[in-house]
Amino acid sequence: MSLDGERLYAALLDEIRAEFPRFRLIVKDRSVLQRSIARALAALTLGAQRRYLTDYVTTIGARVYVPAGWADRDPLDRVITLRHERVHLRQFRRWTLPAMALGYLLLPLPAGLAWCRYRLERAAYEESLRATFELRGPEALCDAAFRARVVAQFTSGAYGWMWPFRRAIERWYDRTAVALVG
Repeated sequence: MSLDGERLYAALLDEIRAEFPRFRLIVKDRSVLQRSIARALAALTLGAQRRYLTDYVTTIGARVYVPAGWADRDPLDRVITLRHERVHLRQFRRWTLPAMALGYLLLPLPAGLAWCRYRLERAAYEESLRATFELRGPEALCDAAFRARVVAQFTSGAYGWMWPFRRAIERWYDRTAVALVG
C-alpha cells in the first residue's frame, strides 16, 4: 500500500498544483511567521496548544505549512490531510486572505463561540472524514478513538475552543459518518 499511497499523494499534489499555481508546501519550523504563531497560540491558549509546529498542518493563502518529518508520515495520512487543506485553499481563494483572517480569528469571538472558524473547519473536516472513509474504510471512520480526536479538535484548546458544544459536534460527526458509510 505504501507505493500506492505514494502514487496517490503525488497525484493529489499534481491536482493541487494545477488548481492553485501559487501553491507551496513549506516546513513550519523554517518559517518565522509560523514560529511566531506557535508562540502566540501557546500563550493565548494557556499552553493548551503547544503542538502547533510539530503536529498541525496550516494553510494560509496558497501556502500549506507542514511539520518537520512530513515526508516520513504515512502517505495515506498525507493524502487525507492535504484533502482537508485543499478545502482551506479553496476557502482562501473564495474569501481572500483578509476576510479569512478576520472570520477565522475573530468572528464572532476569538474563542468559545468562534462560529466562522467552526464552519470553515467543519467543511475541511468533512473532507477529512470522506477521505478517511475512502482510503481507510468504514472501520477507521467508526473507530471511537478517531472520532474522539476529531471531536476534540473542535472542543479543546487545539483550535482555541472554537465550539464548546461537544454533543453538537458528536452529532455532526455521527451524521457525517452515517451518510458516508450508508
